Amino acid sequence: MKQDATNAPHRRPSPSGSRPRPSMQGVAKMAARERAYHELKYRILEGRLPPGTTLLETEVANLLSLSRTPIREALIRLEEEGLVEVRPRHGVTVRAQSLDDLAEIYEVFSALEVQAARLTARRGLEPAERERLTSLMDQMEKATRSDDIERWSQVDDVFHSDIVSLCGNTRLQATLRQYWEQQYRARMAIIPLRMRPVQSNEEHRQIVQAILDRDSEEAGRLHQLHRDRTDRQALELLRRQAGGV
Repeated sequence: MKQDATNAPHRRPSPSGSRPRPSMQGVAKMAARERAYHELKYRILEGRLPPGTTLLETEVANLLSLSRTPIREALIRLEEEGLVEVRPRHGVTVRAQSLDDLAEIYEVFSALEVQAARLTARRGLEPAERERLTSLMDQMEKATRSDDIERWSQVDDVFHSDIVSLCGNTRLQATLRQYWEQQYRARMAIIPLRMRPVQSNEEHRQIVQAILDRDSEEAGRLHQLHRDRTDRQALELLRRQAGGV
């Protein structure tokens, strides 16, 4: 029986992947300060508290049914991560991201994903890993044919997370997760604007073939071209959205 791609084994798994989707799983069992942090972050990343939203500390506490102390601690962490701006006696405002901010984030994120592809090619793939990546590419192509861009985007995140998880560098994986969170809102915003990702599908096949050939330089070169193009496309879509075009 063929194993589903989302359950196939990994040789070097990453606990939450390099492109994790925000989740409320387990939040209810957390200590108050952790719950406040994770729930607020979830609401911000998922757009339930959109950029520009301003709330008083007491309003945030009422929203989450928590006392002000854990809320205050959570807001300090979120401010350090650049998600909110806290102004004493004026409340907290969810920060927007400029195109310049996102361009810098993409530069770092893409450079690390390219390096992960090189490392994965150098290590090589086991048969189960090859089958999993192939299945994920098949799923993306199926979603493309049915114009299900949201589904394509979900599988695309798993695909790239898998390549990163196979690289064997846990510090690289952890850093990518941080930069993923910083671009998550922008990625979700452009899903409805994207064209059919036929070219991305073709590029994925080429990257995986280079990894299978254990050609680290070619895998890095192809992945860099892929990231450069998709980053430009994302910034252009965000620019159009901001300009109302």
